[in-house]
Amino acid sequence: MKSHFVHLEYSSIHPGVARAEQVVQNVRNMRASIDGPRSLSTLLLAAVVAAMVVVADQMMDTWADGHLLAAWVALWAVGVAAVGLFAGVSRDLAGKFWTRMDAWSAGLAQRRSDERMWSIAQTDARLMAELHSAMSREHEALTSVNPAQSHAAKIIRDRLNYI
Repeated sequence: MKSHFVHLEYSSIHPGVARAEQVVQNVRNMRASIDGPRSLSTLLLAAVVAAMVVVADQMMDTWADGHLLAAWVALWAVGVAAVGLFAGVSRDLAGKFWTRMDAWSAGLAQRRSDERMWSIAQTDARLMAELHSAMSREHEALTSVNPAQSHAAKIIRDRLNYI
């Protein structure tokens, strides 16, 4: 009697799940490519060109009674000229906008972090002592530059205690 062995190899990954994961990854990649100054500059440029084309269309609407082809050529010329003229400006504006947004969000994150640290320090004496120590070291480093400024700051601090 002969023995027969059957080797069955089944995939451990379901094809539907693999496709769904690929779709999710593609959506994430598209969202990442949309963010940033380049997409914003493209959007600004499209808005400016659309406005220029609408204005040109309104101006040529009465003129284009018998000259439809000339009106279309002029309209496309305005559109192409607007793209050429405003591409750099929209890119610069988008870059400045994203730079300011990044600085604003970094400042906001720093303020939130400081507020959290302060609220924790109000309940933890060791952390409060460490913060006071760091603030006094910073104050000493700033005033050690000029002895006259250090002396003036000391006089002001002493007088504030009496007020």
